[in-house]
Amino acid sequence: MRTAAVVAAVLLVAGSARAQDSLAPLSWLAGCWKAENGEPGSGEQWMPLAGDTMMGVSRTVRGGKTVTWEFMRIARREDGAYAFFAQPAGRPPDNFKVVELNAQQVVFENPAHEFPQKIVYRLEAPGKLAAHIEGVRNGNPRKIEFPMLKVPCPQ
Repeated sequence: MRTAAVVAAVLLVAGSARAQDSLAPLSWLAGCWKAENGEPGSGEQWMPLAGDTMMGVSRTVRGGKTVTWEFMRIARREDGAYAFFAQPAGRPPDNFKVVELNAQQVVFENPAHEFPQKIVYRLEAPGKLAAHIEGVRNGNPRKIEFPMLKVPCPQ
């Protein structure tokens, strides 16, 4: 029984390492996602995986005006690990290392970042995405959710 548990743990770790050797399990993120509770034009658009990279943009519209936007990239860092590179409002990129990647979820973390320290994208059902950021801000735990629905990309 003990040997079976050790073998299972080794297979789990090996499977996680293999999953992080490719972004292929993240193919479900590609496409256009509208913010479920946002104004028209609010959401994210992700290009399909190519060249070992996924590229995305996000925009939040309030009162008919763009109030926030971000360039996003999922690619390898210099150390070879995959990471989410976030550039809100065109600022220099911050990166969050992939700590979990599978066919339904990807989790990125950067404990040294001011806020957020964690970014999560989870495919809840076909066409339904639950994204959130979380961490500690001013000594208080905080989580901001971004529910999104897949929509046809504009032509």
